[in-house]
Amino acid sequence: MQIYVDADGFPSAAKDLLIRAVIRLQVSLVFVANKPVRYEPSANISSMIVPEGPDIADDRIVELVEPGDLVITADIPLADRVVAKGAFALNYRGKLYTEDNIKDRLAMRDLMNELRDGGMMTGGPSAFGKKDCQAFVNQLDSFLIRHLKNKNSQK
Repeated sequence: MQIYVDADGFPSAAKDLLIRAVIRLQVSLVFVANKPVRYEPSANISSMIVPEGPDIADDRIVELVEPGDLVITADIPLADRVVAKGAFALNYRGKLYTEDNIKDRLAMRDLMNELRDGGMMTGGPSAFGKKDCQAFVNQLDSFLIRHLKNKNSQK
């Protein structure tokens, strides 16, 4: 299993927790961004810099992701694309996207965009806080433990 992070705009508090988890569980992690991502060197952590532009990082992640991988992103259309390839997506507020829920999440995102575009709703998501960080790490740990347990039981 590989973890890919859509790293542009990824909160540093969540990044630190993610790094601790992948080091503890020895899972491969790749940050994909259009600028360098800072992290302590580790054998199972790397980064990939892509050119700037709309969806270039997303397209690269979709090219690389394989069934069973995890992509961490706040981008619901990207989550939809990776779930369609048999992978999973987790946003940094702790929401796990799967085949069972991604279409509903995408429809809700589109509705919210229409409401904002029509002036019926303003603003975006709230600031990333401790509650979000805790939800992220709880869902990440739960996913990794469950996924790694299933992988080990198949050997």
